[in-house]
Amino acid sequence: MNRPKPEPVQQVKQRRDAALRALVSGVPYIQFLGIQFERRGDELTGLLPFDEKLIGNPLLPALHGGVTAAFLEVTAIIELGWSFLWEDMEARRIDPASLDPLHLPRLPKTIDFTVDYLRSGLPRDAYARARVNRSGRRYASVHVEAWQDNRSRLFAQATGHFLMPEPEANG
Repeated sequence: MNRPKPEPVQQVKQRRDAALRALVSGVPYIQFLGIQFERRGDELTGLLPFDEKLIGNPLLPALHGGVTAAFLEVTAIIELGWSFLWEDMEARRIDPASLDPLHLPRLPKTIDFTVDYLRSGLPRDAYARARVNRSGRRYASVHVEAWQDNRSRLFAQATGHFLMPEPEANG
């Protein structure tokens, strides 16, 4: 019995990275804030590079609370969207080569989002990771944590509930 030759690892990585870039580039606010995502396997880490425009209180100086909340929410939504895109890519239901910002699966919509500000965000890069707690056909719950220099010293965390997009009809 002849098995098909496995796809080279570099091609798999390039395909996954291109799909993530397409997903992220579909949200203009992500570019405005300068948020980036790093992928290791199926795990994503959000990166908010420091920029003076992100400072809310110049006397401290501290990151604006709205920027912190937006960073957490964007990370949660991209993680949730990525988890479904990843599943569809790996099952070959979606061809990553056909993905561009105009032809992406729709992202979940926020129902509610609660942020816990644990300390001031300092004027430096910030990182965030989200964990999908529950995900069904209509609803998902996600927890996200943000840190700067030390992952064990969070400066903010949040929990969000999201309405999942209706599956698109085929044909």
